[in-house]
Amino acid sequence: MTLLARLASDVQLMFRRPPRQQYGALCYRVKKKSGEVEVLLMTSRDTGRWVIPKGWPMTRKCAHEVAMQEAFEEAGVRGVVETETLGAYTYSKVLRDGVQVICKVQVYALEVTDMAKNFKEKGERRIEWVSFDEAAGRVREPELRHLFLAFKQRMADRLSAKAAKQIPEVKQIPAE
Repeated sequence: MTLLARLASDVQLMFRRPPRQQYGALCYRVKKKSGEVEVLLMTSRDTGRWVIPKGWPMTRKCAHEVAMQEAFEEAGVRGVVETETLGAYTYSKVLRDGVQVICKVQVYALEVTDMAKNFKEKGERRIEWVSFDEAAGRVREPELRHLFLAFKQRMADRLSAKAAKQIPEVKQIPAE
């Protein structure tokens, strides 16, 4: 590597910024009759791509509380949020001033229990409830796609374990 190429590489590294931190909610609901799990997707306000509710850190709020707050403001959903992260994904965001930054989004599961008729960003986005596979097919970010599919497996395991507990134990008849 030439000295000039090395200097150019070093300067580029000096100006590279770490990813900006955001917090997001993977919102889901379990249909009462079928037991089917659906997840919430919404469109971004700027590009119209399919995303999950997410936002910047907030003073005096834990990460999972920010995710819950953003879910309400952006999609009008309330529910029970987990305090442990499901994982994270990165995406490229263009800020209002035109600067492009990389954002890292820590994602928290939120089981939706209520949907508000009115909320801050109502009418600014399209909101849809879809299957895990549909959600994975719609989002652009590969890491977010992976989070949907991993959570699908986790929910399947959780629901099958719950169903197994509800089945009465079969008594064995001793062989004669």
